[in-house]
Formats: sequence, C-alpha cells, structure tokens
Amino acid sequence: MLLNILLILVVSYLIGSIPIGWVIVKLFKGTDVRTLGSGRVGGTNVMRAAGFLAGLMTSVGDVGKGILVGFIAASIMPESLWVKIIAVILAVVGQIFSVFLMEKTSDGKWMLKGGAGGSTTLGGAIALVPYSWMIILPLIVLVYIGIGYASVTTISIAFFALILFGYEAAAGLGPWEFVFYGAATLIIVLYALRPNLKRLAEGTERAVGLRALFEKKLKEKQSQQL
Repeated sequence: MLLNILLILVVSYLIGSIPIGWVIVKLFKGTDVRTLGSGRVGGTNVMRAAGFLAGLMTSVGDVGKGILVGFIAASIMPESLWVKIIAVILAVVGQIFSVFLMEKTSDGKWMLKGGAGGSTTLGGAIALVPYSWMIILPLIVLVYIGIGYASVTTISIAFFALILFGYEAAAGLGPWEFVFYGAATLIIVLYALRPNLKRLAEGTERAVGLRALFEKKLKEKQSQQL
C-alpha cells in the first residue's frame, strides 16, 4: 500500500512537471519560452510567444495533466480519497516547479521554473468533481475579460474551486476533503504569483482582455492630444 502511495505521488508530480508549453513553443517557434515575456511556460505566456493556437494547446494540455493524475490515483487506489487529492495538488506543484525546467541562476543557485498553475488547478478540480468546469470556466472567463489581469484569472481558478467545494460540503453535496484542495492550491498559486501581486500593488501588472484594449485606446488618445 505504501509503495502504491509513493508511486502515485511521484508520478503525479512528474506528470505535472511535463513542460507542455515549453515543448509547443520549441515546435512552433524554435525558441525557449523561458526567455520571453514572463518566462513562464503556461498558456498566457505561450500565447504571447507563439500565438493563440499554441496558448490554447498549452492550456488544454495543462488541464489534462490534472485530470490524468486524478484518473491514475483513482485507478490504483480507488478507496483513498486523500491520495487522489494530494496527487492532483502535486500535479499543480509540478506545473509551477517543474523538475524538467531546472536552471542555475546568476548567483549560482538552482531553481525550478514552470507555469503559474492555473490550468492544472482547473484540471485537478475536474478530476475531483467532473462538472466543476461548467461552473468555474465561465467565471474565470468573466474575470479574464472584465478584470483584465492574467494573474488574477489564475488565482480565481483556485478561489472559485475553494468556494464551490466549500458550498457543496456545507450543503451535504460533497466531501469536506475537497475544500482542502481548493485552499491548498490557492495558497500555492498565490505563492507562485508573488511577483505579479507586487506588480498589481504597484499598478504595473500587464493587462489583458478589455482592460488591455481600453488602456491601449487611452494611450492612443493621450498621444494624439500631445
């Protein structure tokens, strides 16, 4: 039993660590996406580096990692809900801190790079509650378009998962253990996005969606008035 648990957890992290965005940008553009934009390998930065299709493929693939890990855990140990929960959390950790994207910094330290974890967080939520995407996805689209920051959108995925699973548990429609998944992934994503949160506080975070369009129009109008 212990061997099965260790196997599931290690495999879950390794699957989460697969740098789908890095591979896609290499195939599409022949470049290392870590040298472009935010340096992350998630769908948003891949979209900036290689276009909408590349970004979409990356996001779908990263969602798929969370779903796959949940399926593997449930197949090997269907009796253990906690193993499945920890497995999908580790997939999110792998997406953010990929062992396949280890690099040495200028000060000689080693660090693990990856994405921001949002898509894999969604995949993990789907693995736990298959219909959750029908609730979470429309909400995060509204956040992306309305609030206009990719980092806030990423955070909102874990936040909405926490709210959904908390509501279901309180209503007797789901286990309280799923609330732990929402809380854990929210903490992990917030930690990963510390630089973005700092830029949000400073007002220098890059905008997306309608906010980006409005800001562009405003700058064009201001430049015409000068």
